[in-house]
Amino acid sequence: MREIYYRQALNEALGEEMERDERVFLMGEDIAIYGGAYGVTKGLYEKFGEERVRDTAISEAAIAGAAAGAAMTGMRPVAEIMYIDFSTIAADEIINIVAKNRYMFGGKTTVPVVLRTEGGTGRGIAAHHSQSLESWYVHIPGLYVVMPSTPYDAKGLLKSSIRDDNPVMFIEHKMLYGMKGPVPEEDYTVPLGVADVKREGKDVTIIAYSRMALLAVEAANELSGGGIECEVIDLRTLKPLDIDTIMTSVKKTGKAIVVSEACKTGGFAGEVVSQIVELGFDYLDAPVVRVAGADVPIPMSPTLEEVAVPRVVDIVEAVKKTVVSG
Repeated sequence: MREIYYRQALNEALGEEMERDERVFLMGEDIAIYGGAYGVTKGLYEKFGEERVRDTAISEAAIAGAAAGAAMTGMRPVAEIMYIDFSTIAADEIINIVAKNRYMFGGKTTVPVVLRTEGGTGRGIAAHHSQSLESWYVHIPGLYVVMPSTPYDAKGLLKSSIRDDNPVMFIEHKMLYGMKGPVPEEDYTVPLGVADVKREGKDVTIIAYSRMALLAVEAANELSGGGIECEVIDLRTLKPLDIDTIMTSVKKTGKAIVVSEACKTGGFAGEVVSQIVELGFDYLDAPVVRVAGADVPIPMSPTLEEVAVPRVVDIVEAVKKTVVSG
């Protein structure tokens, strides 16, 4: 199978869905002529024209609000918010309009908006451009939240998100755009709400998503050399959450580690831990452990930034402690 970059996989998904459905159009800051801050929309303006690839003003509230209105009139907008940090400026439109209008209108309209954005650390661009705010949006009824870790999942999940009638927060990670991976040339989708077992194991379940899923696999491979076999689950979709796949694994291993780049307090890892304990307390041989980001604004210093979020060594240490305590 061919290998392409994460950004290319997203670009292909957008182009293919625009060809498949004339209602699909793109909007956002610098997505047309410039091709997007991370190159995801490069070439689509030349192919589809300014009506379907629209540069917008620097106003996240306007982007989210216009996308909601377009969706309610029958279009299927894919709106880019350059950094998830800036989605806070559009919070009213996202939380009170995009997420709720299908319910508020009694199902007489749908709001099939995909809000593409990116978050996470790794580029030394400090506290205003490096946050992981997914738990904010998981908390909102009416929104789906998707966070793919590989080019294959990125393409398949974006296509599914565009075709879905529910609004989707599609959160990419800035450090994944340059990652290569296998992606089929033929059309395919990845279903929303289905986790993926990236690695099978019998001793500990590691649950992660986005870039942390890749670090979890790396940690599991390292631990395998010492005789500890970890099962790694990539959530892919945070909402709806595939709790069945998680619990099947936890029942097998009896131990669970949840890894998230977001700040530990109030982060999504805590929600996963809660559901595991509620549904499978009797199957646990050790406490469920969170490996998450520090409760600090993301530093600009590369050295400090690195230790502010989970590293492979942190995951390895947490697994070893859990195995010993169990």
